[in-house]
Amino acid sequence: MPHTIVIFGASGDLTSRKLIPALYNLKRKGRLPEDAKIVGFSRTDFSHEAWRKDLRATTQEFAGDKFKADVWDDFADQVFYCDGDIGKAEDFEKLGKFLTELEGGEDASRLYYLSTAPRFYGPAIEQLGKAGLACEEGDCQRRVIIEKPFGVDLESAKALNKTVHAHFKEKQVYRIDHYLGKETVQNLFVLRFANTIFEPVWNRNFIDHVQITVAEEVNVGSRAGYYDTAGVVRDMIQNHLLQLLMVTAMEPPASYAADPVRDEKVKVLLAVRPKSPKDIARDTVRAQYRGYLQADGVPDDSTTATFAAIKLGIDNWRWQGVPFYLRSGKSLSCRTTQIVIQFRQPPHMLFKEGPRTIRDANRLIIQVQPAEGIQMHFQTKVPDAGMTMRQTNLDFNYQKNFGGNIPEAYERLLLDAIEGDASLFARADEVEAAWGICDPILAAWAESDKAASDAPKLLSYEPGYWGPTESTEWMIAQRREWFDACPVLQ
Repeated sequence: MPHTIVIFGASGDLTSRKLIPALYNLKRKGRLPEDAKIVGFSRTDFSHEAWRKDLRATTQEFAGDKFKADVWDDFADQVFYCDGDIGKAEDFEKLGKFLTELEGGEDASRLYYLSTAPRFYGPAIEQLGKAGLACEEGDCQRRVIIEKPFGVDLESAKALNKTVHAHFKEKQVYRIDHYLGKETVQNLFVLRFANTIFEPVWNRNFIDHVQITVAEEVNVGSRAGYYDTAGVVRDMIQNHLLQLLMVTAMEPPASYAADPVRDEKVKVLLAVRPKSPKDIARDTVRAQYRGYLQADGVPDDSTTATFAAIKLGIDNWRWQGVPFYLRSGKSLSCRTTQIVIQFRQPPHMLFKEGPRTIRDANRLIIQVQPAEGIQMHFQTKVPDAGMTMRQTNLDFNYQKNFGGNIPEAYERLLLDAIEGDASLFARADEVEAAWGICDPILAAWAESDKAASDAPKLLSYEPGYWGPTESTEWMIAQRREWFDACPVLQ
């Protein structure tokens, strides 16, 4: 059966920078179906050859040493272009006829990728439905990948889900978060559920707390106009950090399949303890880096947070009493994404030399990027120094152990969508539950300037550090410390 991948927003940055290079690499590895055809749809007036020429240049740039001219030539023969406007029904009718001709009138499976601005998600879905391009007949599959952000709050997410479900069944919908395509995040499933040494200690009895940090060294740059309407919670926490939280905290699924995996992930979000305005004042820190107001497109009185730290509790048997700290920000000390499992101190310390702090307890660090891998911290005896102890590390580095053959996240996710595996994609109830956690925080922050508000005030911080000093003090007040370390693996 032929496979057709239709990319809406084909002239955009995501298509040239991520999607086409990922599909090219799948071709190079022999994983892209031989009969697959890739069709770009956008308002830009391109011929097939003109689009292929542009894509060749960008793919060569982003693929680097992996670019092979002969492979590209074979791949380019599978690439086509159809110009059109998402707002025009007649252009979708034209697209339908073009696809039918391209597929030779055969039954074909189609994957629609919405690589457009979020405001076009709903209209594109409606046009696909009205043009008869969404319905499945016989063995023909029709799937749609929707990029983040999926809504800007719970209300808009529900409205978008309603639009989607009017034309596509939930099993046809793939809401993508590229973090779940990263090898280290997938390895977290293996780490937890394929190793007997971790499961007995992966709970409230042995873990003091969990830190999930997504730090970005860059500032908002050219994205300032968009970012000011989103902020750090909508841009990072509602999707990326909560995805990492779910994978870290979920129970073992009955099987590694889409529904069992996503059932367990949703249970985590539903168990997150609701927060009152007073809880939010106590359990969150928000800040804006100095210089943000000077970025193009940012109003002089903007109160958009570029840094946030949020403490969450999960009310279930495994995690009761274990705080999860989520932290993300722009213009921080370095670029790193890491999950820190901070274990408890031994119940009785035999060796009295030197001060003992939570920093000296065992720690497991899952580094998602930039260098993917795992590091374990544990205590060892310093030779010829009495019973003096020192923290020692054990490292697992993907680059070293597997020869640097780390695929881009979009490769895995695109292949899964082509094959119909939704395990690493978000379900409708998952997206809505995530917004249900974030909406009260955003609402409380929006009230922060009112006299009677309990919400935390907007702090400021210097670029190049780990956020505001108040965030460090906030953790110290809880007798804990941030693991402020640039990538532990290089």
